[in-house]
Amino acid sequence: MAGEGTSLKSRRLNSRTPATAEEDGAMRKAEGDQSFGAVSNGWVNVEHVISRKKQLKKKAEQLKLHLMKEVDGHFSDFVENLIEESTLLESASSIPTFPAACTEKDGRKGRGVKSSSEHGKIFISRRSLLDELFEVNHIRTIYHMFIALLILFIFSTLLVDFIDEGRLVLEFDLLVYAFGKFPIVIASWLCMFLSTLMIPYSLFHLWASGYQASSHKTLRSLFFGTLFLLFQIVGLGFGPTYIVVKHSLPPASRCVVIFEQVRLFMKVHSFIRENVPRVIESAKEKSTFVPMPKVTNYLYFLFVPTLIYRDSYPRNPSIRWSYVLTKFAQVLGCLFYVYYVLVRLCIPLFHNISQEPFNLRVLVLCIFNSILPGVLVLLLFFFAFLHCWLNAFAEMLRFADRMFYKDWWNSTSFANYYRTWNVVVHDWLYYYTYKDFISIFGKRFKAAGMVYVFMVSAVVHEYALAICFGFFYPVMFILFMGFGMLFNFILHDRRKGPIWNVIMWTSLFLGQGVIFCLYSQEWYARQYCPLHNPTFMDYLKPRSWTCYLQL
Repeated sequence: MAGEGTSLKSRRLNSRTPATAEEDGAMRKAEGDQSFGAVSNGWVNVEHVISRKKQLKKKAEQLKLHLMKEVDGHFSDFVENLIEESTLLESASSIPTFPAACTEKDGRKGRGVKSSSEHGKIFISRRSLLDELFEVNHIRTIYHMFIALLILFIFSTLLVDFIDEGRLVLEFDLLVYAFGKFPIVIASWLCMFLSTLMIPYSLFHLWASGYQASSHKTLRSLFFGTLFLLFQIVGLGFGPTYIVVKHSLPPASRCVVIFEQVRLFMKVHSFIRENVPRVIESAKEKSTFVPMPKVTNYLYFLFVPTLIYRDSYPRNPSIRWSYVLTKFAQVLGCLFYVYYVLVRLCIPLFHNISQEPFNLRVLVLCIFNSILPGVLVLLLFFFAFLHCWLNAFAEMLRFADRMFYKDWWNSTSFANYYRTWNVVVHDWLYYYTYKDFISIFGKRFKAAGMVYVFMVSAVVHEYALAICFGFFYPVMFILFMGFGMLFNFILHDRRKGPIWNVIMWTSLFLGQGVIFCLYSQEWYARQYCPLHNPTFMDYLKPRSWTCYLQL
């Protein structure tokens, strides 16, 4: 390092061109002439001294700026090279563990087996970005501002309730309703988790153990693959959805079941997708070793906050229980924050709108009045789930790779925003949707692969909202497949500069206002304008249009 520092200094000194040296000499000569003229007959020209100080100060600021740019550039290059070298060393030094019954010869053959994980995501030990930023006082002040706003929401609600009711109302009836019938949620989750733990692993174990000795490998794979797809469609697909609809669960309880359904579905797909190629490659090499993951590895993967399966992950040496309690407390605080945002900003607005005749002015005012609560809920969801919830589970499981998101707020393009907003889901979509699409159809169809990814994401988002709210209103699907995909191609990575970040935030604010306004209007329309003997098509039609036409 000392040698590198010396060579770096010498390069900087040698980088000064002859023209620059001549300019410095001329400047020194001019400065000498000026200083000689500044003192005449024993009198000092005060104006000249002040002017000279200003010039020196300006020159020092320019040199400081130039020096900071040089240091920042060299430091960034050094850090990037260091990360690349450490990643290569970690991937080269990671050796898969084999069962004790495996012989040394089988072990050497097993080491030659290649899987898709060698060309996929590499996990390294790193902290979440907000944990690092909150160590800076300027950034932590923003966090304090959100806490102050929550305190004001609480005081406002308590004062209004005291004025209206003559007493303090601390019933939280909205939260009680939203998370109602929670025992059914717990029972549903246990059924989903136990079936996900036993059935896919058992099917994979039976398939892999007899694959190499089988004389009908294709038929064997089709049989077990069909059983696996039946479990995905019926067990994880139809089953939880039927329970949610059959028992008429409230919105928040529905969200818990549906989100867990989607999460387990993606995890099971990753487990099969990562391990099947290893077994096939092992059979091609005539190896007696079958790369069978342990059930403990699979169990750990079902809880760890990532959707990409690996036999092992970087682990921290200990658990900081105070950190875990802090993150769960922040999740609880965000939950109450959303409650007060809905009570103070949303319910009064949409309760009044639902009783007014519908026109263009009402719609425009509704959208712009919904921007503030929509953005607050978006930021609270990001902080509560992507930062606090995932970090809490990562800490309890000693999972060391905490890059669940990146600096999406600095994005100057929607393409970068989609990559950095939710890294956990993006990694799954990239490796198992986009890359698999490209490997099947070729690199000429990259644009079609991006459209396919947007379609999958839009369908899943719309499915989750339709089940959670209890009605089909494809606003999210249209925004994803329409404006989202359009912005992805128009506001691409070549867009740089602050103005594009402003455009990204403006579009994001407006989109949240549209989503919040239209879904809330539809919700209130279905509460105040129920249909008698509705048909199947009535469930698909937007109720808000019919309700407002009646008004």
